[in-house]
Amino acid sequence: MVSVLTDVRRARHIAEQVPDPELPMLTLADLGVLREVSLNPDGTVVASLTPTYSGCPAMAEMRADVAARLAAAGYERVEIRTVLDPPWTSDWITPAGRRKLTEHGIAPPGAAPRRPAGPVPLVLTTTRRAAVPCPRCGSADTEETSRFAATSCKALWRCRACLEPFEYVKEI
Repeated sequence: MVSVLTDVRRARHIAEQVPDPELPMLTLADLGVLREVSLNPDGTVVASLTPTYSGCPAMAEMRADVAARLAAAGYERVEIRTVLDPPWTSDWITPAGRRKLTEHGIAPPGAAPRRPAGPVPLVLTTTRRAAVPCPRCGSADTEETSRFAATSCKALWRCRACLEPFEYVKEI
């Protein structure tokens, strides 16, 4: 008989391998959205996910993919929970995830901005990063060409040194 701890580890390993639907070179573990995998006394596997931002359209796909992978592995009862507190931050992207982004020509985010506890201030001006290093040649001589890319969590940049365009994952 498989121990509960072994079963939870196996379920977590399966959930960790699910690719992100928008950044398929990353797993949900690389992205830091897979928060926890546990096993209820009735045998239900519970996987907890945190969306990268409120209203993330990929969340439904993530939930379905994790549930499908766990069901395919033989888990009969699967529950996917959405955890909103604490909110996801780009700091949760693992070092392996940041490396994979760079290898695929996407600039990983820098450190997320630190905000004091309490209400989030409303800022009506555009926030700009000083420089985003080019993931292809490493040059800091880059410029933002569009604040939004294929997804709202990315921006489009161009390297002035190698002239290549690239996406950049924003700090959140």
